[in-house]
Amino acid sequence: MPSSLRTALLQSAPAPADALGRLDEAARRAAADGARLLVTSELYLTGYTPEAGFHALAEPADGPSARAVSALAARHGLAVVHGYAERGADGRLHNSAALTGPDGTPLAHYRKTHLYGDHEHRWFTPGDRPVVQARLDGLTLGLLVCYDVEFPETVRAHALAGTDLLCVPTALAEPFTVVPDTLVPARAVESQLYVAYANRTGTEGPYTFAGRSCLAAPDGTVPVRGGRDEELLLADADPALLAASRADSPYLRDRRPELYGLSLIHL
Repeated sequence: MPSSLRTALLQSAPAPADALGRLDEAARRAAADGARLLVTSELYLTGYTPEAGFHALAEPADGPSARAVSALAARHGLAVVHGYAERGADGRLHNSAALTGPDGTPLAHYRKTHLYGDHEHRWFTPGDRPVVQARLDGLTLGLLVCYDVEFPETVRAHALAGTDLLCVPTALAEPFTVVPDTLVPARAVESQLYVAYANRTGTEGPYTFAGRSCLAAPDGTVPVRGGRDEELLLADADPALLAASRADSPYLRDRRPELYGLSLIHL
């Protein structure tokens, strides 16, 4: 069985002018504490409501910022999940997250499938791939972005596809702390996986971000929980705990998918 995957969550205030520099320092600190994975917030590189607008700041998936993240991941020897505004080959913009391996290799790329509110619908086109995965240190990692995790179907799709640790860059604002405090741990339990939920803090535009980043475990515990301030949080995703919890919990084994057809939606 693989060893525990030490995971770092960067809970930070918006600072797009120095986002890469701050990420490099966070990666240095996380690696020094034994982390093999660092997860940032949603749209970490640009801010959530940039004054310049996303058209001016969006980059292709292999753009300069992606190359800078690749270099710092390799320099510090840990994988990085970062959120950013992506410009697709067709010119459309996406709210995206990328996973870069500890050697700097791109491992996975995801476009947010469930856009939230007028702000996101104004700027972004939703993605259409519900499950994106990659392997790291013997575990299967998956990607979602913020609002995606609030739909049980998205997390369950990952569980059925074998995701062990679900990484969720987030920009959750006040007053919706029920999401990190209640819903995210429930998702981890009901789908029997770890959820790494990395939120923003501070204020940007009309939004005051809620913080409360967490790593939620499949046994109902929360090994680490942030407050309202900037911080770098570290905790272990333990494969032994994951295996024991999956053996004890019958949720996935006792599913009856034949009862969950579309006809029930109309009842």
